[in-house]
Amino acid sequence: MTLSPRAFQSASILVVGDVILDRYWSGATGRISPEAPVPVVHVTVSEERPGGAANVAANVAALGAGVMLIGVTGADEAAAVLADRLEALRVRCRFTRVAGSPTTVKLRVLSQHQQLIRLDFELHNEVGGWMEQLFEDFRSALPGAQVVVLSDYAKGSLANVERIIDLARSQGKPIVVDPKGRDFSRYRGAQVLTPNTKELEAVVGECAGRDELIDKGRRLCETLGLAALLVTRGERGMLLIPREGEETEFPAKAREVYDVTGAGDTVVAVLATALAAGQDLKHAAALANTAAGIVVGKLGAASVSVEELAAALHDEVGAAAGIVSENVLIGLVERARLRGETVVMTNGCFDILHAGHVRYLAEARALGDRLVVAVNDDASAGRLKGPGRPVNPLAQRLAVLAGLRSVDWVVPFTEDTPERLICRVRPEVLVKGGDYRPEQIAGHGCVTDGGGRVVTLPLVAGCSSTRVVTALEGLTEGGSRS
Repeated sequence: MTLSPRAFQSASILVVGDVILDRYWSGATGRISPEAPVPVVHVTVSEERPGGAANVAANVAALGAGVMLIGVTGADEAAAVLADRLEALRVRCRFTRVAGSPTTVKLRVLSQHQQLIRLDFELHNEVGGWMEQLFEDFRSALPGAQVVVLSDYAKGSLANVERIIDLARSQGKPIVVDPKGRDFSRYRGAQVLTPNTKELEAVVGECAGRDELIDKGRRLCETLGLAALLVTRGERGMLLIPREGEETEFPAKAREVYDVTGAGDTVVAVLATALAAGQDLKHAAALANTAAGIVVGKLGAASVSVEELAAALHDEVGAAAGIVSENVLIGLVERARLRGETVVMTNGCFDILHAGHVRYLAEARALGDRLVVAVNDDASAGRLKGPGRPVNPLAQRLAVLAGLRSVDWVVPFTEDTPERLICRVRPEVLVKGGDYRPEQIAGHGCVTDGGGRVVTLPLVAGCSSTRVVTALEGLTEGGSRS
């Protein structure tokens, strides 16, 4: 879909979890304290923002969706400040206020945008009578929600998380969890968990590489009945591991990492909101990845607007043209579709690029908004074309194709046909040159089953790589001609 300013207005999210007030005191440091070897900060700016589950709710509201937040606070000034900040952001709140306990507050002291110290004030997390009040608030709010988000910061609000998940499941509500701790069995029955790599490895064990991470993640999905894990991997982006089907890798999109505080909150908020707005899991994850790239460029716990998200999608799809791996291509295609763009795909060896190729690719590109060219690697091209081929190695063929104005993304494949790759990309338009009948073209069934179409384009008479090779061989055998 096209990401318009009203893209998420129909969504309704219920956020439950550990609410936090983030406080920032900042100012200049010009001297060292005579009392201890620490800098003296002359505080000139004081700022207060929602954190934890409250930041998740603020992120949902920034997207234009409806959101209610349920959590536990103290009966103190910090709780009142937090409620005021959230109401100003159009977040409806139901707080259970515990007398004699402080609201969870994280106070950060900064100078020149560098954090010098953090002071934490913790909610008393003993499970008491207030747990029943929180659950009743959840029960009454649940019918009005499309998706439930559980934001766990291990502060005690989700000590009874199993009961919350059971009730949500009984009413058919999808549950997205930002987990905490080593016992993910507490979240059994949720739809998606969004751990980072370290959090996931604390549960499944250290993983030697990407393949082992996927294998262990998929087994965890099966054990806990999850639809998927969306694993955040820092500078390596995100990895969507479904219980069934192929994984999808989303490359990191941050131009400059300024502050990672609250990035996980943004991920879970955008993912849940996109799901509530009707996006499938891959599209929702692609949006969450893009949003994370925006928010880490901001100071402190921050949110992302629909306008920022739409602009980032436009910039990254346009800038990411060129030679890509298969996994990166899938992420790029997903984001192109989020912008309402039509993806066209074709394939070939493209051994010696000639005028016929250039014209053919331009005509293919004219059938949509983005053109993907899948290219046989050297081994498969040799099997297809015979001894001595290809003349130009894969790296050179990819580079030449990527330089054409009509081509957006070039991806190599190793099989004799690109059918598997085409079925994974599922382009809206599949193009092949020559006299093929559409049903003879590799990938025809996958594309048409998905609602796409298969198009054949005529070849340019007198243009072929084989003819060029034959002419060159004749020159070599007969000597130079002038």
